[in-house]
Amino acid sequence: MNMVLLTELRAALGTGGVLTDADVTASYQRDMMPLAPYGQPLAVVLPTSTEQVQAVVRACASAGVPIVPRGAGSGLSGAANAIDGCVVLVTTKMNSIVEIDADNRLAVVEPGVVNLDLRGAVEKHGLFYPPDPSSYDWCTIGGNLATNAGGLCCVKYGVTTDSVLGLEVVLASGELLRTGRRTVKGVAGYDLARLFVGSEGTLGVITKATLALRPLPQAPWTLVATFDRTADAGAAVARVVREGVVPSLMEIMDRTSIKAVEQYLKTDLNADEALLICQSDSGGEAARGELAAIEQVCADAGATLTHVTDDLSEGRDLLTARRSVLTALEVYGAWLTDDVCVPRTRITDLITGCERISAEVGLRIAVVGHAGDGNMHPTIVYDPSSPDEFARARRAFDEILAVGLALGGTVTGEHGVGKIKREWLAKEIGPVGLRVHREIKKALDPHNLFNPGSMFSA
Repeated sequence: MNMVLLTELRAALGTGGVLTDADVTASYQRDMMPLAPYGQPLAVVLPTSTEQVQAVVRACASAGVPIVPRGAGSGLSGAANAIDGCVVLVTTKMNSIVEIDADNRLAVVEPGVVNLDLRGAVEKHGLFYPPDPSSYDWCTIGGNLATNAGGLCCVKYGVTTDSVLGLEVVLASGELLRTGRRTVKGVAGYDLARLFVGSEGTLGVITKATLALRPLPQAPWTLVATFDRTADAGAAVARVVREGVVPSLMEIMDRTSIKAVEQYLKTDLNADEALLICQSDSGGEAARGELAAIEQVCADAGATLTHVTDDLSEGRDLLTARRSVLTALEVYGAWLTDDVCVPRTRITDLITGCERISAEVGLRIAVVGHAGDGNMHPTIVYDPSSPDEFARARRAFDEILAVGLALGGTVTGEHGVGKIKREWLAKEIGPVGLRVHREIKKALDPHNLFNPGSMFSA
């Protein structure tokens, strides 16, 4: 054990800020992705300030010990997984909302702020922070930034990077880099903030973010449409996109997802093969008009039922059905969720491909996702106590990625590459793209201090 390093870390953070007991550090070894490898860290550190992060980075750099940055651990790619002998740097105690500037519609936050807490805080000022990952009630802004997280509202508001104005980042040298701006516009130099967003902790440790806010949306209207053919639902999505209607949310559920939710919630969604849920937060007649246009598109595409409501309680119930899919699937076993994004005209092809893979591997696969941007989450259900089923689940996971690429898509829409999709990143971006990634990594982190082995080998 590196006693000199541990002594330095305790001097910088205090005894309570450095955890070494294996029973305690075990809970920081991995995120929510069961397929990703993980190791035993030397220590887990919990800094409370940028200065403490800098001290940790300098001490680890001097000792030649790698650092794995980590937020709440809600990730689904293994990007925050420990490697043997590393220091896991957890940012959850850096949880201050430093500033809310309502006049300029921005907030300055530390990385440990929980997404939902930020949303609640800015709402009091009549403002809105759009990114809403499914784990928004416990995931942190730092993790959202590191993975460029998305969520249900991406179709209208974009992903995390679309709300980032600037960052403060501790580099491998221990220096503090300030990127971006507080103004609406700005093109001075390279857009370094966007470089760090989605870098999965491989380039530096984000210690502060300046985030753009939006006016608080109007109470949403909700539409649900059911289909007895998946192809009809896919055609409806494509037509909505083509006609330029932009709802604030457009989600799709396949038959397996529908049946699981019906069993879990003890309800009847009145859908056979596919269900589409849309919302508009444009308010009043504008929302009514947007959903009326979508309702007509769904009817023309062959929807068996359409229903529009401005009742908030009913709308929440319908959205609860969508958000409950993963929990509902636990009735059948453990789940392994994939994350592919395809052109919106190919959603039906992806769902059909998943049905084929399900039949071939003999495991249940449910498909649910953000139809508005083509980001689908095929979820494989398996028995974790069965090595055979685990192997078949892994095979299905990879085959789904292959289908996504073949359809002109990407292997990750919002979860990230982490330690589970490294070879798939190489396939997607090719040798030139991979070389550029490595050169950027080497320029900013020449000794491979930060999160080695995540995204790609250095």
